[in-house]
Amino acid sequence: MLSEPRSGRLAAWGNALLAGLVSPDDAALAIVDSDAVHRVEGLPGESAPVGLTLALGRLRALGVSGLRVALPAPGHPLGLSGPPEFNARALEAEEAVVCHGAALGLVPEVYEAGPAGDVHVEVVWHCLPVREAPPADVPSLGEAERELAEALRDATTVLSRLDVAGSGPVAEAAVEAYRARAERGREMLAPGYPPRAVRVLELAQRVGLLVSLAYENGHGGAVSASEMGARVAALRPVERTGRRAQVAAYNAYVEERER
Repeated sequence: MLSEPRSGRLAAWGNALLAGLVSPDDAALAIVDSDAVHRVEGLPGESAPVGLTLALGRLRALGVSGLRVALPAPGHPLGLSGPPEFNARALEAEEAVVCHGAALGLVPEVYEAGPAGDVHVEVVWHCLPVREAPPADVPSLGEAERELAEALRDATTVLSRLDVAGSGPVAEAAVEAYRARAERGREMLAPGYPPRAVRVLELAQRVGLLVSLAYENGHGGAVSASEMGARVAALRPVERTGRRAQVAAYNAYVEERER
């Protein structure tokens, strides 16, 4: 949860492009980020994979007026609306983009090659039909903000009692990654998003930092089975709340347009 999902970048900058707030080249550059290349496969009207710039233009021609994010997990089809085939692909990837205005969705498949520190990453977005229905379990920005504040407070209390506070090099690296991300501020979301969406996404990443540190630092002081069970019980709803908030932030552009 510390890293930005590729579906978030595609939706945010795709929405900015659809709104005419950024150029196609700038949108594609922001979406690809540190990856080598992104392509879209299965796009209606195209017999072979195409680049992002052409794909986004084609989606607009097909009637797409906005892009939503889905971040599903086992037992939690967050942001999905079906059909089962699309949901299964999205669940395997743990993310997807669902188009607004056309019954299409995009699921990333990531290919990596090369040694550690010099990994070449290519992403193929598979364009698939989706069911036109309300996305599952997506809160409003206001709901997400309230839930995050409560989850952060409750989890901090429980995890502190179980002695799983972050420490060591892994924790320090995670903290530095979050600080660097926070300092980038305006790059967290593309132009056109409301300030509240940026605030919710920032808070969601703080919650993600807490969850990541707790998971990555082993069992901490939670040495008994009951204590480890309590820690997992504390983390699971926090992680779920953080994912819901991320989806609410990325989807805020489409939600505002619908209102």
